[in-house]
Amino acid sequence: MTETTRITRVAAYGLIVDGEQMLLCRISDQLPRLAGQWTLPGGGLEFREDPVDAMIREVREETGLVVRAAGLAGVDAKAVDAEHALYHAIRILYHAEVIGGDLTHEQDGTTDCCQWWHRSDLNGLPTVELVEAGVAHVWPDKR
Repeated sequence: MTETTRITRVAAYGLIVDGEQMLLCRISDQLPRLAGQWTLPGGGLEFREDPVDAMIREVREETGLVVRAAGLAGVDAKAVDAEHALYHAIRILYHAEVIGGDLTHEQDGTTDCCQWWHRSDLNGLPTVELVEAGVAHVWPDKR
């Protein structure tokens, strides 16, 4: 009997909002199962990296923007059973405020485009479920 690999991944994401718009990133072909779907800017923590620092670093890598954390929005966890591994994702969401940089697309990364989306357009957009969690923290009245 083969033992299933167990993987825990801790990641930090930025909720970047301008009025009624939220900044999202499109997942690239580097993640074929999710390619073309939109997600929050952010990603996995490096060993011994502070979650706030990880969120700031990941947002800069994916969007070109410099942000600062403006408070913890929430933490959630998701378990996914894949064919050869069990994944446990712990996701830390921060409200983030843009303090510099220019909006640019990540090159050769897990995202390939970043774009502002009006909250009224989010329902028809192909997103990962993490976006729903982010929207619930930003606009609790959004259904």
